[in-house]
Amino acid sequence: MVLPFENERYSDFSCKPCYEAQKKAIEELEKNMGKTYPLFIDGKEVKASQTFASINPANKDQVIGHFQKADKDLAEKAMQAALKAFEDWRFFDFRERANILFKAAQISRRRRYEINAGMILEEGKNWLEADADTAEGIDFLEFYGREMLRLGPNQDVTPFPCENNELRYIPLGVGIIIPPWNFPWAILVGMSSAAMVTGNTIILKPSSDSPMMGQLFTEIMREAGLPDGVLNYLTGPGAIAGDYLVKHPKTRFISFTGSKEVGLHIIEHAAKKQEGQIWIKRVVAEMGGKDCILVDEEADIDAAVEAVAIAAFGFQGQKCSACSRTIIDEKVYDEFVKKLIPRVKKITVGPTKDHGNWMGPVINEKALKNTLSYIEIGKKEGNLLTGGKQAKGPGFFLEPTVFGDITWDARIAQEEIFAPVLALIKCKGFDDGLRIVNSTEYGLTGAVFTQNRAKIEKAKRLFHVGNMYINRKCTGALVDVQPFGGFNMSGTDSKAGGRDYLLLFMQGKSIAERF
Repeated sequence: MVLPFENERYSDFSCKPCYEAQKKAIEELEKNMGKTYPLFIDGKEVKASQTFASINPANKDQVIGHFQKADKDLAEKAMQAALKAFEDWRFFDFRERANILFKAAQISRRRRYEINAGMILEEGKNWLEADADTAEGIDFLEFYGREMLRLGPNQDVTPFPCENNELRYIPLGVGIIIPPWNFPWAILVGMSSAAMVTGNTIILKPSSDSPMMGQLFTEIMREAGLPDGVLNYLTGPGAIAGDYLVKHPKTRFISFTGSKEVGLHIIEHAAKKQEGQIWIKRVVAEMGGKDCILVDEEADIDAAVEAVAIAAFGFQGQKCSACSRTIIDEKVYDEFVKKLIPRVKKITVGPTKDHGNWMGPVINEKALKNTLSYIEIGKKEGNLLTGGKQAKGPGFFLEPTVFGDITWDARIAQEEIFAPVLALIKCKGFDDGLRIVNSTEYGLTGAVFTQNRAKIEKAKRLFHVGNMYINRKCTGALVDVQPFGGFNMSGTDSKAGGRDYLLLFMQGKSIAERF
């Protein structure tokens, strides 16, 4: 019997056994750094003619590992393996497919601190952020397995005289899975497991900034009993997936999480029919945001300050749900700023393998340079209240940065920076605040702080985002608690971790048999 779904609890690192286990896992990974890892195609280890290094962004001289730089020939080999495996995998009993996910969840729990360590060193996540990422991946495995048990049998239809009518969901085919580097475990696991448990086969192309997580997931799925060819793991240039495989006539769907620019590129190319293509490719895309917290004059200011600090600077602001704008009623603006700046200055910055550092590096040198250029823009558009410089250390460290008196249409209030940079914007009352909330092209997450019930109800109607929060931070969605996905240029509102998500990877087949 499968028990009802429950979200995975986070590790308590104030508990000495948890702390020591995590510390040991980090030390073990450091001992084994620099290894060379293969691709996995049709269940076999495959090497390319070239490799690339994944580095620790907290110490750019430290190589996490060397990974294969796949080319078009290897991508085609992966496609053929996935096509072959699909012919058997699509007919596997849905309960068997769900059981593989449940086994993978158990293996992930056993390797939890190892997975955490990979994100701490390869991504610069702090211990809690890494553990939350791992827990979310486990949640996806458990939840999507249960969802397949619900959707696998024939679905209810209205009876009709003298006929036996069925509605069943069947898989699509071969999918390309393109996850991001910022949630390198949770989102990768969620996208991949949803596609596979529904009977599809996949080619998984992780970000070149986080290939270790794809390696670990592939190992775990193999141990869980996934048949060869169902998951084909490719590392290397983004163009392998973003161009060659997206355009491939045998690609049936693409699941992507990343930037707006890349997402729109994928959607454009997926829409063009290729020679030999007999279907309309399906694209599931999540493409970022310019998220905000609206602070009303009737808000609990202390609670709002804490929520903004955590949502803006957690994982260095490198979340599509991060609070990069705070819109504050002019009546409480000065009070809010007076409390926020000391709170931000308490944030510790440094290598996150040290549990005492809450904020680590940005992901790479390109991100560092891009953020510094936006900081210069911010200096011209408003007042620098704190931060604004590169922080000390051998990696890509930045100070948490806050700009005040930013206009709603300034570049740093409209463009996604994806870094620890926060813009504070005054509004002239609640209605003006809602106008500013909806002034960007995105619509992913947002929060409102107010004790006024009428304003809460108005925000529920007019605050146009896929994930809206009231009197709490705008980050930290939980599987099946807050299904996640956004509006407008934030993507296709795919609601990952929700009860309609698996339907995106299947198609309905109606069968009528007359007596």
